[in-house]
Amino acid sequence: MKASYFEGHGGPEVLIYGDLPDPVPGPGEVIVDIHAASVNAADVKVLEGGTYGEVESFPYILGRDFSGVVASLGEGANDFAVGDPVFGVCERGQEGTYAEKIAMDQALLTSKPDNLSHIDAAALALPGLTAIISIEETIKLQADEKILIQGGAGGVAGFAIELAKHIGAHVITTCSARNIDYVRRLGADEVIDYNAQDFTEILTDCDAVFETVGGGVTQKSFAVLKPGGRLAGIASGPKAPDSPRDDVESLRPAVGRDRKYMERIIALRDAGVVQVPPIETYALENAAAALTKSAGRHLTGKLVLQVR
Repeated sequence: MKASYFEGHGGPEVLIYGDLPDPVPGPGEVIVDIHAASVNAADVKVLEGGTYGEVESFPYILGRDFSGVVASLGEGANDFAVGDPVFGVCERGQEGTYAEKIAMDQALLTSKPDNLSHIDAAALALPGLTAIISIEETIKLQADEKILIQGGAGGVAGFAIELAKHIGAHVITTCSARNIDYVRRLGADEVIDYNAQDFTEILTDCDAVFETVGGGVTQKSFAVLKPGGRLAGIASGPKAPDSPRDDVESLRPAVGRDRKYMERIIALRDAGVVQVPPIETYALENAAAALTKSAGRHLTGKLVLQVR
């Protein structure tokens, strides 16, 4: 099969597009012919090494969420039939969607609706999963609470804005000037242009912060919380961010991969609560260019690799 992979840590330039052996399904697994694979901020961090640790064996294929068609079944895999369209997110510790095929535990796959393209399904999978677990299960956001969602134009944050608004919260977000209209359409009640304003000089008494940017933004975000407030961060590695305050909670969402979350994404989309974000597509052989764009951190919506 064709894949974009690497044989040593570095920047996007170390990615190789070439042939690797086809995967073989184990018990309870299926082989999926991948049609589209999402590009996520974590992919660059895995490629570089450090934040998520060093890869133990090479060659290594990046990628966590995808959409495709079931190509073959392993022993005991009977949830799907060959030819079924599916989408999903790899189990934590597993990657490999920057490729034409992947072996997946059938329990991590969900049927893809006919009215959702493979590209759109790939764009919704991990962002939707992360936002649902962060907003509903980690922060436990309630109606009438005030939440700051950092980096609102990104895929995860955009889904989170829509979900938080659906819950009935007062939603504040940060973005660049060119994305202000976009995040308002998603449902943001207040928008702060991070290039023109310091959010710490504007905001106080937030019940919650959902932090998706990382770096110095994470530490600054604790300042806007009221006592007893909670911050959930996903951009500072696998652990909860270190908090400079002892009167607030610092949380790291445990992003599980249960099929129920994929089904909830579809239900929210069908109900009109969330929409497919703007998508920029790249061919699989151009995955390095997609990662370069992702590393720039100034995205609107999602980047997706069109594999087939």
